[in-house]
Amino acid sequence: MIPMSDAYTTPVTTAFELQRRTIEQSQQAVHQSLEFQKNVNQAVVDSLDSQESAQRRGVELSQTLIHSYLDAVESSVPGAAGSVDELRATVDEQVEFLLENHEEAFDTLEGEFAEGVDAYDELSEDYVEALDEQVEMLVEAHEELEGQSVEAVEQMADQMEELQDQVEEVQEQVQEVQEQAADAVDVEA
Repeated sequence: MIPMSDAYTTPVTTAFELQRRTIEQSQQAVHQSLEFQKNVNQAVVDSLDSQESAQRRGVELSQTLIHSYLDAVESSVPGAAGSVDELRATVDEQVEFLLENHEEAFDTLEGEFAEGVDAYDELSEDYVEALDEQVEMLVEAHEELEGQSVEAVEQMADQMEELQDQVEEVQEQVQEVQEQAADAVDVEA
């Protein structure tokens, strides 16, 4: 037979355990969410390098195509060599200028984004640390409340057992008195 206090405390401890699990799962979800965001941020930073490289190759390919076109013009148009050389030099200067600005723009963008990512990561770490501390305090308070609740339920169960014992004693006494009264009535009759 299950002791009466266990019959009352088991649902209470189960409820508290479920609440603690929910708190811990919520904490894990926050950790995973922040870790996911860090991964996304890193993927964006990594993609900037790829994007810069792809765009650089695109500009260099355009330069190569223009050079090929100018080579074709130079070979097919007599006396165009001087003009083609000037155009080639102008194209090369513009491409070089474009690539320098392109590199500088991506360096700036990467630097600013990386600073933002670093700041976000730092804030996230601070947030997680504060959250962990708060959850730890909450779980400790929760466990203390559980202990108090279980103790109160156990006391109530003990009191109910005592009351039930007293009721049974009174019922036995009443039955004895009734039996004595019946015996007294039988003796008189």
